[in-house]
Amino acid sequence: MVVFYLGCSISPKEAMQKMGIPIRNKESHCNMAIYKTAVPCSTVGSFCCPLVVTMMPIPKDKLEAILHDIYLTRGLQGEPIHIGCPDLLGIEDRSKPDHGEPLMLQPGDVPVFWASELTSLEAVSSCRSPLAFTSAPGYTVVFDQKDKSIQVSHPGEVPEVHCISQNPLQYSITSSSSVQKIRELENIIARDPGNRGIKYLFNKDELLKASLSLSHAHSVLITTGFPTHFTHDPPEETDGPPGAIAMAAILQALEKEVAIVVDERAMSLHRKIIEDSVNQGILKTTIPLLSYQGQEIGSAFMFLCKDRDPDSPRFDHLVAIERSGRTADGNYYNARKVNIKHLVDPIDDLFLAAQKIPGISSTGIGDGGNELGMGKVKTSVKRHIKNGDVIACDVEADFAIIAGVSNWGGYALACALYLLNINNIHERYLRRAVGLPTPSSRAAAWAQALPSVIKEEKMMRILVQHQVRSGVSGNVGMEVDGLPFHGIHAEMIQQLIDVTTM
Repeated sequence: MVVFYLGCSISPKEAMQKMGIPIRNKESHCNMAIYKTAVPCSTVGSFCCPLVVTMMPIPKDKLEAILHDIYLTRGLQGEPIHIGCPDLLGIEDRSKPDHGEPLMLQPGDVPVFWASELTSLEAVSSCRSPLAFTSAPGYTVVFDQKDKSIQVSHPGEVPEVHCISQNPLQYSITSSSSVQKIRELENIIARDPGNRGIKYLFNKDELLKASLSLSHAHSVLITTGFPTHFTHDPPEETDGPPGAIAMAAILQALEKEVAIVVDERAMSLHRKIIEDSVNQGILKTTIPLLSYQGQEIGSAFMFLCKDRDPDSPRFDHLVAIERSGRTADGNYYNARKVNIKHLVDPIDDLFLAAQKIPGISSTGIGDGGNELGMGKVKTSVKRHIKNGDVIACDVEADFAIIAGVSNWGGYALACALYLLNINNIHERYLRRAVGLPTPSSRAAAWAQALPSVIKEEKMMRILVQHQVRSGVSGNVGMEVDGLPFHGIHAEMIQQLIDVTTM
C-alpha cells in the first residue's frame, strides 16, 4: 500500500479572523459545506472525476481584502476557483451539500468556492481500485510540522476582484498589473479627435469588465454596420467592420465560438470581408455570417436560444461595434439627424431579449452615442452630444465602451483579452484550477492574433475594395470617420500594441 498525504483545502478562516469576521461553520460547530460539481477534472490514466469544492460565504465589502491576504500567505494555489452563483459550477441546490453542513448566506454575502482535497476521493472511486482507504470527510491528519507561509515573488500581481454579472451572480479575478494596463488602454482610446464631447459618456472600467466577461464566454455574437455613406453600395462606413474582425481574430485564437450578424442588405459585403480576412491570414478560419429580420413575436428568443429554451442560449455574450442604435421613438438616426431606419434590421431586439435571459451579457462600443448599446449612457448623450436629444440610442448594453473612433474600442478589447489570458491569476481562475497552466506556445498564438498596423491596413483595403462609389469600384478612400488611416489611426493601433506587449 502507498500512502498519499494531501494538503487540506485552502480556506479564508485565518484572513477572516484577522479582520474580525465570524466564521459561521465554527460558530455552529459544523463542518464546512462540500459539493461535487459538474466541472470535469483532467483525466489521467483510469482516474476520471468531477471537481469537488468547499464553499464559504464572505461579505462582499471584505472579499478583495481577504483574497489579498490569502494570496500573500499562500500564493496562487490559495485563490478560489469560483465566486458567485453555484449554478455555474453545476451545483443545483446549495442547501444540500455532499458533505458537511450548509451555511446560510447573510445579506451582503457572496458565495466563494475553493478546490477541495476531497476531489481525491472521487478520483480513487473512479479508478475502481479493488482496495483503498481514505480518511473520512472532516477527519484530517494533523502533523506537528508548522504550516509555513510562502514568499510571494511578485507583490504587484496581487488579485483584484470584479463583478461581471448580476444574473447569474459572477465575479472574476485578475492581477492588479493587468488591470492597470487595461485601464491604460481605456484612457488611450478616450482621445476625442472629432471633439464630440465623448469624455462626458465615459464610465471607468467598462473596458475591464467587458473583457473579463468576454474572457469567461464560450460563444460570442458580434454585430456591426452603420449606413452613412449614401453614395456607396452598400452605404457602410469604414468604422466598425475592422474592429469587429480584430475582436473575432483574438476570440478565435482563444478557442471561442464566434459569429457575426449584420443587415441583410450588407451580407455580400461582409461575406467578402470575412473570406479575404481568412485568405490574408487575419482570421484563422471563416466565421458564420447571420442576418436577423425579427419578423414575428419571439423571433429574438428563437434566434438566441436553442429550441426557445432560455436555459440553453446559443451565445453568452453579444458585442455591438459601431452599430446603428434604436432611439426612444423607434427610429435610427445618424449624427446629422437623418433617419436611416429603412436601412437597418432590428438587431437591437437581440440585445433587448438578452436582458431577459440569464447568462447572456452584452457590450456596446460607440463614439457618438447613437450606436447600439449606448442606451447605458443616454442621459449624458442627450445632455452633451450634438443632436443628442434626437439621436441618442435607447437600447442598453451591460458594458458601454466609449472610444474616439469605434474601431479603437474593438482593438482595445482584443488587447485586453490577450492581457487577461496571459495573466497567471486570471488564467488559473478561468480554468477553475483544473489541468495544467496554458503552455507558452498558445500564448504565442494569441499574440499573433493581436491587431497591428499592417493587419488593419489590409482590413481597410479589403473593405474599400468591395464597396462601390458612384458606380466606380475601389475608390472609397482609406479613411475612418473622415480621418486618414495613415495618421492618427495607425498611431493609435501602435500605441495600444506597445502598451499590451511591453
